[in-house]
Amino acid sequence: MGFFDKLKKGLNKTRENLTNKIEKIIIGYADIDDDLLDELEETLIMADVGVQTTDKLMTAVRKGIKKKEINTPEDLKPFLQKQIVEILTKGEEMDTTRVAENGPTVLLVIGVNGAGKTTTIGKLAAYYKGQGKSVLLAAADTFRAAAIDQLEVWGERTGVPVIKHEEGSDPAAVAFDAVKAAVARNVDILIIDTAGRLQTKSNLMQELEKINRVIGREIPGAPHETLLVLDATTGQNAISQAELFTKAAPITGVVLTKLDGTAKGGVVIGIKSQLQMPVKWIGVGEGVEDLRPFNAEDFAKALFQS
Repeated sequence: MGFFDKLKKGLNKTRENLTNKIEKIIIGYADIDDDLLDELEETLIMADVGVQTTDKLMTAVRKGIKKKEINTPEDLKPFLQKQIVEILTKGEEMDTTRVAENGPTVLLVIGVNGAGKTTTIGKLAAYYKGQGKSVLLAAADTFRAAAIDQLEVWGERTGVPVIKHEEGSDPAAVAFDAVKAAVARNVDILIIDTAGRLQTKSNLMQELEKINRVIGREIPGAPHETLLVLDATTGQNAISQAELFTKAAPITGVVLTKLDGTAKGGVVIGIKSQLQMPVKWIGVGEGVEDLRPFNAEDFAKALFQS
């Protein structure tokens, strides 16, 4: 099965919650009227697109009706698909990852525990190795021994070395050693795990600032990417988490996990529209190969195709 088919299959629940409901609304009306638009608005909100993003889409729909771009209920579905692609691709760099001109490209990965952060790092390592890149992992989530152990398991599984210290060590010291090792070994990609403790936001902020300082001192311009891992099954809570993390770190992109297990995949649209934050990677399964770079057109096509 190709990745588009996996994406389409993974979006089954979201499609039932969003696209199929839109189709049922369209079938139920001969003409476009206020009742139809109210039902459409409610469907978008219930699919975790978000209130702000739904307002934006409904404004576009009403303008489309006035401009005669939408003349019948059947015109709504392709119009919405086009609008969603526009939201997801607005201001987007086509490159998935910002790459260092010289030396290692450093990816700092952040997110709350339970979102699939460490698993995402393991899958990223496998992805880059599959592209012929040399990869190094750093276990800078020293708050939990389990996080260090889990990263080591992924290191063994993917054949990627892991730089680690003892539980409770200074995360910035782990990052420093990892950067030194990455430079010395001439590694292409360094991926750094960090602690996911939102309840102590000021501590998290200070910790991330220190890690950023240490990395930037050794490799100018690093970290090249700060990726926030979010769990799609949490829907609108994922947007709230993203808002909190933006106060702690300059996030360059989102990794959205567990899209295959949720009806709340509409949150992808909300994240980009509300936060102007690109979704760069998506996970649609438990397999190593089920994390892939995000493609807005493929996502919209998989969402709207029966």
